[in-house]
Amino acid sequence: MKILLLGEYSRLHNSLKEGLVALGHEVTIVGCGDKFKKFPVDYSIYAAVCNDNKIANFLFKSIRKVLGLDFEKIEKAIRFYLLLPKLNDFNHVQLINSDALETYPILSRFLFKKLFKKIKSRSLLICGDETPIVDYWFQNELKYSVLTPYFEDNSLENQFQFPLKYRKENYRKTFEWLKENCQQLITSDLDYEIPMQKMGYSTTFIPNPINTDKIVFQPIENTNKIIIFLGINRLSYLKKGINYFEKALEIVRKKYADKVEIVVTENLPYNEYISIYNKAHIVLDQVFAYDQGYNALEAMAKGKVVFTGAETEFLNQYQLQEDEICINALPDENKIAAKLSYLIEHPEKIIEISENARNFIEKEHNYKTNATKYLTCWEA
Repeated sequence: MKILLLGEYSRLHNSLKEGLVALGHEVTIVGCGDKFKKFPVDYSIYAAVCNDNKIANFLFKSIRKVLGLDFEKIEKAIRFYLLLPKLNDFNHVQLINSDALETYPILSRFLFKKLFKKIKSRSLLICGDETPIVDYWFQNELKYSVLTPYFEDNSLENQFQFPLKYRKENYRKTFEWLKENCQQLITSDLDYEIPMQKMGYSTTFIPNPINTDKIVFQPIENTNKIIIFLGINRLSYLKKGINYFEKALEIVRKKYADKVEIVVTENLPYNEYISIYNKAHIVLDQVFAYDQGYNALEAMAKGKVVFTGAETEFLNQYQLQEDEICINALPDENKIAAKLSYLIEHPEKIIEISENARNFIEKEHNYKTNATKYLTCWEA
C-alpha cells in the first residue's frame, strides 16, 4: 500500500511508518514536526516565514494582537495547499487528529475536501485532545483528567486554550465532518478509548506502536546513585501535572541528597531530550492520565521506571498488578514522593520494574505487530 500520514505530535506516526515500511509498504508523513520537538516528516508544512524570520515574526505577532489574525496558521494552510499536487495515488490517509494541519478549521475542511477527492480510504486517529474527548472531560465522571486544574481554577483558561478550542463550534464542525468522511476512528490508548466509548462512538483500539528494534533496552546495573529525570514542556505544564512532580522532587532532594541526582530540562528538541534522559533510572512523565502516552512508552522500552498513568482501567485491560511495569502517578506530591522514596531505598525494585517494562512493550506495543493491526483496520 501507499500510505499518507498527516500530522505528528509524539512520534507515533514515525513509529507507525517504521512498522509499515518493515512490512513492505510505502509511507509518507506530512506535518510541522510539533514546534520545538522537531519530529521528522517527509514533507513539512512548518511555518518557517512566520517563525524563523525575526522581522516577519515580530510583524505577524503584532498583527495577531491587534486583529486576532494568526498568519502562522495561514502559512501552514498555504504550504499544504501547495503540496496537494504531490499527494496523489495514495491508498489510505490517516489524520493524527482533526487539527492535523494546525490551521483555521474552515481552511482545514477546505483542504481535507480537496485531499479526500484523491484518497477514498481514510481514518482519523484519536490520540490526544479531540472534541468528544474534551466533551467527556466536561461531564466530570472521571476522578481526574487533564482539565482538572482548569475545573479547580477557571482563571487558568488561557493555559488550557489548546484542549478547550475543540469545544468551539468551528472545531466541532471539523470533527463532525471528519467523522462522517473517515471510515475508521482509531484510539491509541485508554485515555481516549474510554471517553470515546462513553460518548457512544464506535472505535478500534490499537495501542501505540513502539519500535522495539530501534529502541535498545538499557539494563540497570549501577544504582549507587539514583538518577531521576523530569523533562518539562511549558505548553503542557499544567495538563501533565508537572507541578506535582516538582514539589515531590523537592521532598526527595532534601531527604536523599546523597543518594539521588535530579535532572530537569525544559522545552528541548526530541533528539536532545532523549540523549539527556538516557542515563536516568527514573523518568517522571505525567500525572493526569490513565494509560501511558508515547513519551512514557519509549522510556519504558529502554527500561526506565516511569511515573505516568497506570490506573485500574489500565491494569484490568492488560491483567497487571499495581506498579508492575510503571508507577501510577497521582495528583499528590506526597504520594509521588513516597513512591520515589521506596524505589530509592529498594533499588532492586527499580531493576525488576525496568525488566517488566521492556517485556510489556515488546508484548503489547511492538511496532510491526501493531502496524499490522492498522492495516487490518484500514482494509475492513
